[in-house]
Amino acid sequence: QVQLVESGGGLVQAGGSLRLSCAASGSIFSINTMGWYRQAPGKQRELVATITSGGSTNYADSVKGRFTISRDNAKNTVYLQVNSLKPEDTAVYYCNARITNNDGGLVALRSYWGQGTQVTVSS
Repeated sequence: QVQLVESGGGLVQAGGSLRLSCAASGSIFSINTMGWYRQAPGKQRELVATITSGGSTNYADSVKGRFTISRDNAKNTVYLQVNSLKPEDTAVYYCNARITNNDGGLVALRSYWGQGTQVTVSS
């Protein structure tokens, strides 16, 4: 069984910074792409940033230049450094990882989600 555990959310003033972390644990053969998504109240979940196992990154236009995604493959952990926060960044931030593991005798690539961490930016 695989778990993704996020941490690092909180309440900050506009212009502030946070560092979100997400650690994957369990029976893991390999981890492909990891990423962060967010969902604001009344809105659909949206992509924030992704990073491949080789380190290639992709960002939503709204966060380019302010957010940085990184990962530590040895720790099965992905990070999101969020700077210059704006009130519109307020959302629940979810970690996602595409993981190859053995579940019930079937080895396959599966998508897993964390429980989410709240980021609230006050103006």
